[in-house]
Amino acid sequence: MSVRELFGYLRSDGRIGFRNHILVLPTVVCANQVCQDIAHLVRGSVALPYHGGCGLLPADKELVTRCLCHVAANPNVAGVVVVSLGCESVDAVELTEGIADFGKPVELIQIEKLGGTLEATCRGARAALRMVLEASRLKREKVGLDSLMLGLECGGSDPASGLTANPVLGYATDRIVEAGGGAIITETTESIGAEHVLARRAVSTRVGEKMLEIVRRYEERVRQFGADIREGQPVPGNIEAGLTTAEEKSLGCVLKAGSSPLVEVVEFAVIPNQKGLVVMDTPGFDPISMGGLLAGGCQVICFTTGRGSPSGVPIAPVIKISSNSECFQIMNEHIDFNAGTVIDGEEKIEQAGERLLDLIIEVANGAATKAEALGHNLFGVWTHMQL
Repeated sequence: MSVRELFGYLRSDGRIGFRNHILVLPTVVCANQVCQDIAHLVRGSVALPYHGGCGLLPADKELVTRCLCHVAANPNVAGVVVVSLGCESVDAVELTEGIADFGKPVELIQIEKLGGTLEATCRGARAALRMVLEASRLKREKVGLDSLMLGLECGGSDPASGLTANPVLGYATDRIVEAGGGAIITETTESIGAEHVLARRAVSTRVGEKMLEIVRRYEERVRQFGADIREGQPVPGNIEAGLTTAEEKSLGCVLKAGSSPLVEVVEFAVIPNQKGLVVMDTPGFDPISMGGLLAGGCQVICFTTGRGSPSGVPIAPVIKISSNSECFQIMNEHIDFNAGTVIDGEEKIEQAGERLLDLIIEVANGAATKAEALGHNLFGVWTHMQL
């Protein structure tokens, strides 16, 4: 198998999966334990616990339901067991029907209707087992690079991030977009001060204005609480690493997006209508922004860091990319790729970018990332009452 050949699972909605998970999805925090117990019992299933799902305003109920539905619809998911308590804000029946609309095998388990967690766990495990056995019969098919939607994420940035890791990832992003694939960049807070860089690459005035709008909207929302988002950026870890202003951080962060045209700007957890470079409005909190990437349909996530991060999600492999060789050595059990070779003078950005592209394809073809091997599982859903 050539490193540049790509193999995936064709889903009924036409998208391609590069993992074949059975997702055990809670509708509310109260169902987390049952989901984790089911996943522990049935190898090949993964739980996605999160804190939320109840006490929601109507707009937040709609937002959370959309996010959970689109995460379950991610192409890396072969089937879904939805676990509900039964009295939460999220409508479990509506959610289950929404997942079914994507052609996914899905079954609903309701704890209160079954008399408690023990029976719910047994019923859920049986459902997950059936789906795992069915999914195990699916075969990978040869697909093109145009089937890949790459998630672009960063955390714990340092001054080298904008010189090495982010432009290296930007190079790989451009190669994927050139081949007809897509990429989603998140974290609206980390484009503040650099939003014009992305907006002027927009394919239309409407898309460019939307890019500027999501930044203005975010800043205005923070001002409603009597604060200025720029007072919280860079965060203490960024400052300790050597970043001095929000603009400096943002100008480095947006380099993950390469130089491709910006084709679309979407709200949180919305599936893009187009391939190419897409911006999704999310906060800078990694579990939530990666949740948005999963909902957007990303099958692989690339996460750049200058200080190191253990963040990972079970549905999509997360490739950690260090901006400096010291981080790669100290946090080696978490970092998959060292872009510090650029600043060390060992590689040019293009050479490191080609090496990263090879790794992305290798991971898509089934190679485990360190976050996958360690079982890291961080996931969150953004709501209007959360900044």
